[in-house]
Amino acid sequence: MKNYSIVKSRRLRSTPYTSRIEKQGVTAYTVYNHMLLPAAFGSIEESCDHLKKDVQIWDVAAERQVEISGTDSAKLVQLMTCRDLSKSKIGRCYYCPIIDDNGNLVNASDLKEELENSNRRHINSTSDSEILLNIFADCLMIECSNASNLNETHIFNAVNRLHQRVEGAYAVVILILGYGIVAFRDPNGIRPLIYGHKNHSTFMVASESVALDCLGFDTIDDVQPGECVVFNDSKNGYVKSSYEDSELSPCIFEYVYLARPDSTIDKVNVYQSRLEMGRNLAFKIKKTLNKDELDSIDVVIPIPDTSRNSALPISTILDKDLREGFVKNRYIGRTFIMPGQKVRKKSVKQKLNTIDIEFKDKNVLLIDDSIVRGNTSKQIVEMARDAGAKKIYFASASPKISFPNVYGIDMPYVDELIAFNKSTDEICDLIGADRLIYQNIDDLVKSVQTLNPSIKKFDTSCFTGKYITNVSDRYLNNLKAIRKGEDN
Repeated sequence: MKNYSIVKSRRLRSTPYTSRIEKQGVTAYTVYNHMLLPAAFGSIEESCDHLKKDVQIWDVAAERQVEISGTDSAKLVQLMTCRDLSKSKIGRCYYCPIIDDNGNLVNASDLKEELENSNRRHINSTSDSEILLNIFADCLMIECSNASNLNETHIFNAVNRLHQRVEGAYAVVILILGYGIVAFRDPNGIRPLIYGHKNHSTFMVASESVALDCLGFDTIDDVQPGECVVFNDSKNGYVKSSYEDSELSPCIFEYVYLARPDSTIDKVNVYQSRLEMGRNLAFKIKKTLNKDELDSIDVVIPIPDTSRNSALPISTILDKDLREGFVKNRYIGRTFIMPGQKVRKKSVKQKLNTIDIEFKDKNVLLIDDSIVRGNTSKQIVEMARDAGAKKIYFASASPKISFPNVYGIDMPYVDELIAFNKSTDEICDLIGADRLIYQNIDDLVKSVQTLNPSIKKFDTSCFTGKYITNVSDRYLNNLKAIRKGEDN
């Protein structure tokens, strides 16, 4: 590649260390943040040899600095990286490896032991992201051990090695400095991952297609199960490889609750899937309630926001008015994943407020996407009664959640799940409703599968207790112990 000189100007700033770097014989710069960033001292071979034999100090003053202040600033920064920052001082900067992932490793403890004892790697945190990063680095080191330069084949092979060692759900984006961005997904495709482009020159990877849409990117494709996509300077801007031992088994709870309705995941539009859930649930309601109960329903009221999509076809099929009975506070997050029972209970009434006129002296059918711990459902029923509702029928667009979800959704402790070892009538009594109707698991699967018949299997473990990957009793017991400790 031809070399070009960089002419300094007032628009191109030096760093406080530029003069000293010049004395050390810098041979190449790159421009970052309108500042000179040293890129080489002599040839690649000379720089490599110097790195092995001596100490190198690089000027990174051109990197953009962000000040994080406040009571929990140190805690926040520590959550962003696997490097131990406990001894860091105010005003100091640290280089930290950052990996962005979505999911959860179910053999994290075994991998940690393996890394420390066999691979001689020190793990600083309890985060499985750090473990995944170290596994990838170890696999990449093996592939590059006899190579002079890193290439995409090394990366593909390293990811394949990683798949053979790691169990669980993971959708990963890794930045390799000086090379490019790597994106890959577990062989079951449990957690979503999608990529797109803008003008065929800028690329983006995200968990949901809506992120691409909002920033003006066109979707290319979902990252397939086990697939690795490397974004570099190739002709198309990216290259990819497949993984033979793979089978698409996406988490069905993405469609039930987690994803935005304007997203498309694995060729399934989330909004359409929730409409299908509502249609199937409507027929279940008609079968479950007798004629007098059905006739007595005055209005269908969705619990915002996720259940609105499902409530629409229910109101149409049952021929009942669809009304907004709850107003959501936009500044309160998802309550079922908040840490600690006390916090979750307190947040429900801060999250929702009733429109009393829609409940007063009426029999209402409340529609929710799911019932996890039951705290939210119980308080919503209480709020509806306080607003004047005579009878409350409660319907869930998903089946009973009776088992831990271990693939990145924060509901791993079975004793917290209201449906664990309880009948529908028992749950109905606990939340205070007059009747309770759950979606059938087969109907839930059909709601999504009908939109993409090529998906033959889903992760439905939180409903069925059947896990896509190997999940040991030891792992589940450990999660239970951790959660108990958090809530106490």
